[in-house]
Formats: sequence, C-alpha cells, structure tokens
Amino acid sequence: MHLLLIGVSHRTAPIELRERLDFSARGLSEALATLAGRPSGAEAAVLSTCNRAEVYLACENLDRGRGDAEQFFADFHRLTHEELRPHLYAKTDAEAARHLFRVAAGLDSLVVGEPQILGQVKDAYGHANLQQTTGPLLKRLFTSAFTAGKRVRAETRLAEGAVSVSYAAVALARKIFGDLKDRTVLVVGAGEMGKLTALHMKSQGIRKMLITSRTATHAEGLAQAMEATVIAWDRLVGALSESDIVITATGASAPIISRPLVETAMRPRRHRPLFVIDIAVPRDVDPRAGNIEQVFLYNIDDLQAVVVENVSRRTAEVDQAEAIVTEEVDRFRNWMQSRGAIPTVVALRQRFEAVRRAELERLEPKLTGLSPEARARVDEVTRLIVEKLLINPTEQLKSLSDSETIAAYTDVLNRLFDLSRTGQADSSLQKELTAAFAAADRRAERPRSAPAKTSSSS
Repeated sequence: MHLLLIGVSHRTAPIELRERLDFSARGLSEALATLAGRPSGAEAAVLSTCNRAEVYLACENLDRGRGDAEQFFADFHRLTHEELRPHLYAKTDAEAARHLFRVAAGLDSLVVGEPQILGQVKDAYGHANLQQTTGPLLKRLFTSAFTAGKRVRAETRLAEGAVSVSYAAVALARKIFGDLKDRTVLVVGAGEMGKLTALHMKSQGIRKMLITSRTATHAEGLAQAMEATVIAWDRLVGALSESDIVITATGASAPIISRPLVETAMRPRRHRPLFVIDIAVPRDVDPRAGNIEQVFLYNIDDLQAVVVENVSRRTAEVDQAEAIVTEEVDRFRNWMQSRGAIPTVVALRQRFEAVRRAELERLEPKLTGLSPEARARVDEVTRLIVEKLLINPTEQLKSLSDSETIAAYTDVLNRLFDLSRTGQADSSLQKELTAAFAAADRRAERPRSAPAKTSSSS
C-alpha cells in the first residue's frame, strides 16, 4: 500500500484558482463521499484551507491513483485538465508524509509558524474519520503529523509571537499608516479570522473599531469582547465611508463588496484614501474595486512581503523545526516499511499452524486415552511452542528499516518454507498481526519531554 498526495497551494497556484478549488464551498463530506466512490483509493482524506487544497490517498497503484485523484479534482470543481495540471503537485510515501508534517508544523504556511494550521489538519482528519474513509495508513500518517506539529511547538520558538495571516494584515496596515492610534478600522466578518484580526487591531490602540457581519448576534458578541461598535449589515456603505482601514474575513462563497458599492462609499470621503485588506478565500472584495482612485486593495497573496520578513527572523527556529520533522518522517518511513513484512509473517504463521494441526491429527489415535483436560493441555503446549519459535523472526522482520533488506528476508522465508503454497492469507490473522505491530510501536515510543525554553526575542 502506497501513500499519495495530490494538491495545490499558495506556492503553486494564484488566488483566482485557489478560490475555485475550495472544497468547503460544497462541503468536505460531499468531497470525501465522491472520492471514496473512485476505485483506486482504499483510504482518503481532504485538507482544504485558504492557502491549499490537498487530497491524501492510500492506494495500491500510484499511477492509477494519481490519474484518479487528478480527475477527481477536475470533475469536482468543474475545471479542465489544462487549467489544473500546471498547478498540481504530487508526492508519494515518505515525501508525502514530510509535506503533511511540515504543514502541521506551520513550516509550509504563507506565514511561517501560523498556529491555526495544526487545528485545520486535525479537522481534516476528523472529517475523514467521520466519513469512515480512513484506515491504518492514513490514521498513522495524521497522528504522526500531530506529533510533529506538537513537538515543533513545544521544542522551538517558531510559534512564539507567531505571525498569523490576520497579524500580517495588521502589520501591513502599520506599514501604510505608521501609528494606528488615530485610525478607524472596520472588520467585516465575525468568524475566527475576524476575531483574530480584531484582537490584533485592538492591541495597536486604534481610535475606533467597527464590526459588521451578516449574522448580527456574531457581530454583537465580538464587538462586546473587543469594546467595539456594531454596524448593521445594511449600513455597510456608511461604515466603509467612515473607516480608514477595512479588513474583510468572511466565509462567503462570492464577493460581498462590489466595485459599485465601494464607489458609493468613496463619494463623501473627499479623496481620503481607503485601504482594504481582503484576507478571505474566496475573496470578499471584487478585485476591480482596486482600480478606483484612492482605493488601495490588498489580498492574501499580497501579504507575502510580510511573510518574508518573518521567515528571515526565524531562520534558526526553522532549521530546528525541520530537524524535528525529519525525525518524525524517519519514524513514519520505518513504520511503513515494516508493514511490508506482514503478509510473509501471516503466511509463516499459517504454515507453522498447519504443521502443528497435521501432527496432532496424526497422533489422534494415541491421544484418545487422554482426558479432555489433558488433550487441551497438549493443544496449548504445542501452540505455545509455535508462538515461541516465531517470536524471533517476527521481531527481526519488524525491526528492519531498509526496504531492500526486508524484501531479501521475506524472499528467503518464502523459499525456505515454500510459503507460496500456504494459500490466501487469513484476514483475521492479518488484522491481529497489524494490531500487534501497532502495539509494539507504541511500546517502543519513549516519552519525549520538551527541553526548557530560553527567553529570546523572535
């Protein structure tokens, strides 16, 4: 079984395409159900955020799986292969795992160290679990990704004072205006991103904050927490006219601020500039609004300059975080390679068990005089002998981390014991061995305590 990743991100696709690849627009449940209906993927998960859309598959045939996943992307989002293919990336097995671990650790985010991404990875796994599209491979993959993300948080300062997308928006506003204390800020959207943005803006000591949302109760709750003023949704034009800075962060599936609406809001401003930072995906503001005189419109991709500054300040932390990811990838790779020995171990156990039962049947005439308790004891003793004989080869196979060595060992065992004649592996025995391997993995995992952090400016 192989691991396959197909996706796009802010590194490979412009925002115009990422908007069209937003799985949440139609719902992750529908996406997973559609993906599970395709023949190549035995397990599937979908990760969809404002900066990426990725599909993770466990499949037997990588070529067939890749073709199926690309077709799924195109069909589900009603795109042609010509539009999609130049922006897609594909990764397999350990490299696919490395990619997800880096994502969970905040190393592949638009803003390095972004703390929200680990929660989004957990949500993706939760949805897949709920839809019952995960299995042993993806469960191990995602739980290992959580470990990598948590270790990076605990053992580095990458997330200390982490610059989230919302904070980057505030940093951009400060570059434009300098001191924000005399400014009026309008936050459009009271969801998680709106809350974070409002919190960062409040910390800048702005003169006035306005909050509006299509859901009035959400706007009121956020405004109360931030000591801000609630603006009714139907007064959006007036709020735009009054504000210096507008930050939009709703979950709308189409632009909610059109060019005509912005033109109307600009008339009473008397050439006073309006700075609009649209951090929503899909975008909240019609891109054509940026062509209006004295309107300066930025979207999430424009925050890249802020990101570059952030990365340069965190080079040492990034190196340490990458080392942690590499450790966890090595553990995952070793786990994947050890799974390759399971069919041979199953066949070996079946062969030994067949020999044991055949010998008991041959001795049946000599055992007839024994009591039921004694016969049960003979059966138990012979079974324990088989178990003890198999302990060492099983552990030796499991401990191997090199795929070529595993292949050589399994080939030798197959030849020595003629395992090809054993027949179809018993599924219950294979599940039992898989569970035993997993339990052994957990026992081998020693608790890793995080080293004490030293105070340092990020």
